Amino acid sequence: MGKRSSAEAHMVVGYGVLTFRIHDCHSLKTKRGIIKTIINQIRNNFNASVAETGANDIHQRAQIGFALAGSDHQVINAKMDKIINFVEELGLAEMIDTETEIVHM
Repeated sequence: MGKRSSAEAHMVVGYGVLTFRIHDCHSLKTKRGIIKTIINQIRNNFNASVAETGANDIHQRAQIGFALAGSDHQVINAKMDKIINFVEELGLAEMIDTETEIVHM
């Protein structure tokens, strides 16, 4: 990719991984129902790309990755914070870890 001038707009990508513990979950079917609900809620409320990204075969653990793109660092950062708070408030699973990063392109 070529160099851009300082007057050109830039893209900001924010992404994160949310790790959950799902209490009293004894089947992958139950887990997938909970994770599907969380993923759909994030997609519907924040227009983010979301997917289950890890711990696929462990009943009581799950990871969800999400990504947002825009042109304003502060807006992307605020949306990522809102996603994390929103998912915690859903109360469907205990969030035990979060990792987020913002990249300027």
